[in-house]
Amino acid sequence: MDSIVQILKQNNLSVTDGRRKILSLFLNSNGALAHADIEKNTHSHFDRVTVYRTLQSFVDKGIIHTIPTSDNSIKYALCKDECGEGHHHDHHVHLVCTRCGNTFCLDNVVTPTVKLPREYTIQQVEVVVKGICKSCNNP
Repeated sequence: MDSIVQILKQNNLSVTDGRRKILSLFLNSNGALAHADIEKNTHSHFDRVTVYRTLQSFVDKGIIHTIPTSDNSIKYALCKDECGEGHHHDHHVHLVCTRCGNTFCLDNVVTPTVKLPREYTIQQVEVVVKGICKSCNNP
């Protein structure tokens, strides 16, 4: 059984052509993907609603996670093994390259600890750093 089918079945998702193609994009990507990247690279006629629903089901199951962008849109990246349905453990920094525009998960860089007053509860910490990626630094 190929890894795409295995991931979908482990997460109790039916194996559809759309899910296979979209998950394949993530598995073969070095960085995060925007909705437009997915539409452009699937080379098929999935409607926007199908792509959004697929992405949301992948987020809900802990297969991918969201990354906020400076223009208030969202990019998506693969989760690591410790994520699961309803529980994301993506406590790492994201880097947006100011040269190529790609977004990368920096898995070995842990988000800083944020201490809030007792009457506040943290639900998620997102750290996005702008800089130059290793590919652009080593042309």
